[in-house]
Amino acid sequence: MAAQLSWRPSFRACVALAALALACAATAARGQAPNSPHTGYAYPAGGQQGTAVQVAVGGRFLEGASGAVFTAPGLRAEITGYDKPLNPREITELRDKLQEMQKSAVTPELRKQMVETRARIADSARRNASPVLSEVVTLAVTIDADAEPGPVQLRLVTPLGLTNPVAFSVGQLPEVVEEEPAAAGPVLAVPGGGRGGAAAAAPPAATLAPPQRITLPAVVNGRIIPADTRPGRGGAPRQPNQYQPGDADRYVFEARKGQDLVVAVSARDIMPYLADAVPGWFQATVGLFDSAGKEVAYADDNRFQPDPVLHYRIPADGDYSVEIKDAIYRGREDFVYRMSIGELPFVTGIFPLGGPARAKTAVRVSGWNLPTGSVTMDATGAGPGTAMLTVRRGATLSNRVPFALDALRDIVEHEPNNAPNEAGALALPVIVNGRIDASGDVDVFAVKGRAGDRIVVEVTARRLGSPLDSVVEIVDAAGARIARSDDEVDKAAGLMTHQADSRLMVALPAAGTCYVRIGDLRGKGGPEYGYRLRVGAPQPDFDVRITPAEINAGGGTSVVVTAHAIRKDGFAGDIALALADEPPGFTLSGGVVPAGLDRVRFTLNVPPMRPAGPIPLRFEARATIQGKPVVRPARAAEEMMQAFAYWHLVPADSVKVAVIARGGARVPARYAGSGSARLQAGGSVRMRAALPAMRAFEHVTLELSEPPDGVTLRDVSVSGNEAEFVIDADRSKAAPGLRGNLIIVVSGERVPPQRGGQAAAPGPAARRRIPIGTLPAIPFEIIPPR
Repeated sequence: MAAQLSWRPSFRACVALAALALACAATAARGQAPNSPHTGYAYPAGGQQGTAVQVAVGGRFLEGASGAVFTAPGLRAEITGYDKPLNPREITELRDKLQEMQKSAVTPELRKQMVETRARIADSARRNASPVLSEVVTLAVTIDADAEPGPVQLRLVTPLGLTNPVAFSVGQLPEVVEEEPAAAGPVLAVPGGGRGGAAAAAPPAATLAPPQRITLPAVVNGRIIPADTRPGRGGAPRQPNQYQPGDADRYVFEARKGQDLVVAVSARDIMPYLADAVPGWFQATVGLFDSAGKEVAYADDNRFQPDPVLHYRIPADGDYSVEIKDAIYRGREDFVYRMSIGELPFVTGIFPLGGPARAKTAVRVSGWNLPTGSVTMDATGAGPGTAMLTVRRGATLSNRVPFALDALRDIVEHEPNNAPNEAGALALPVIVNGRIDASGDVDVFAVKGRAGDRIVVEVTARRLGSPLDSVVEIVDAAGARIARSDDEVDKAAGLMTHQADSRLMVALPAAGTCYVRIGDLRGKGGPEYGYRLRVGAPQPDFDVRITPAEINAGGGTSVVVTAHAIRKDGFAGDIALALADEPPGFTLSGGVVPAGLDRVRFTLNVPPMRPAGPIPLRFEARATIQGKPVVRPARAAEEMMQAFAYWHLVPADSVKVAVIARGGARVPARYAGSGSARLQAGGSVRMRAALPAMRAFEHVTLELSEPPDGVTLRDVSVSGNEAEFVIDADRSKAAPGLRGNLIIVVSGERVPPQRGGQAAAPGPAARRRIPIGTLPAIPFEIIPPR
């Protein structure tokens, strides 16, 4: 019998292959070149007003970084250092050198060199195992005393362009940075180690150093890195993106009897999504211990939000300690956290959750260490959208709480309204501010209409911080269900992983009174279970998100950008994109999201000049709704992958473009004719494009990028400065009415270098296909055959 050979990849090989696939997918989704500069974290991820802080930014392709760009005024940064790990050849040379050292008589100076050499080898091996985080740029960041407190975003400026934004915060409290131990301490038990859930077993030989003493109030900056890669702990190399057992950081402080201590962690808030980890972020936990080492409080979340918040009334004067770790004991360089500790103002709930735009609203607030139970939300200068509410205690601001602003009439529910005979009639359209006051509570509202009337019933609660997991239904006068909704996904809520708000759009089957019922899916309730309930006729509208938020392009080229349309209340029309305050020389090709589509790739055409710095771009989205022109800002976002599978549109502050000089050919083609293609199903169209001179390349080729089914490109001919090609539409796959953009990428093979006046024999490197650029997008439409 013949032997049967098979190969089963190891777990580490699978991890490495998955990491490579994830990196390629993320790069393609962001529409950037494979060597686009990338940042994975900033540490510390913030600083206090009026101070200077040294910040390490980890990432890849960061060499030559020349500056940093913040999205808010009052912050400045100077590049003070750059470091990258040794390559394999350099590591081997150091190991050989270390072996030679070991043959010599050991002196104090030689011992120091050996320790430093071992540390450098271990550090490089560890960092090379996670190349996406391997390079570090050091910044000296200065924060003005009057800089606005709150979150900002940071990008680095490199020769390859702008990096993606990473989170940075301007704080008000004194800041502390975690002190890493210089050597391994004794092996200790992990306090509270059993709290991570069934899958969270304490790592073997978890090594903990003595806790770091701090003075309250403070913001503690730290990160959870693998326990065996601390200085002096071995530095064993890891496979790509393989998480090892992480350490636990502990801090000790003095507290007084009667203090309402608040510990609020920002971790997932700093790094919203990790592509290669489950659940897809650093899941921090915090435990509070008294002076005897007894755990007196613990938190692993804040309701439905992953970042934990802990509150504890101090029973006696003395020392207390707080411990932070990952719930399943992982660790990596980008597990960065900011932990606010002290008798701090913290808002746990508000009512109502919103109010009228361009008006003032009285808001009741609940929480800890608040000086008042009510505040006024002044939105006289703000239009519809979401504002942030804070409460001030002395000079210190509380956490930020979202507050909805709408143009519709706004009312407050009145109890009792648990049954149809108690239901108040709603005059539509209206937004009802209500609460599911207790477990099992259901609020009922009466709505009158005619047969065929279309109404929308939409709950906004979880998106505004309410723990309500809403369920809504419409029933007729006899109690028969007309429609029911539990969860409705809102793509605009890119930071929400559990979408728990409900929405219905239905046509009433008969004239008369029907009833809208709202409750909690799990039967829970309480004063914090607030909601905003919109009831009325559909209001067709849209939002648009632009990705990526950083665009890096050579002067005189075209770069692919993606528009994501978020359609509301049945709007399905065309959405045209435009540049507001258009910078000179920048144009769009294919800037229309066709009717019925939620996504389109188009191109930004960049002028040949190279500006001194990054240029902010403002995109506008325009459509006609019910005969009226509507203009909306198209907001910046980043497409981020969570836990190997899920994609989210994470909000970014703005779109910025860096015009860079990469060298090589530029491809700002001009199409003959209109530059658009009307294709008969089953037919073809021949097109021509004028290209710049590409004498440095031979065998120039054109290919479609992500073409729609049934649309292909053939018979490409490049002669001199002109390209000619044919686009086909397969009758069986490309249906009439299909619209969108065709993106054509250009590549070629370099002419072998000249040697002594003669062309050198082309080797593999010389004949390798090299990407050259992208043609401006070609709008297309499939039309019926004649």
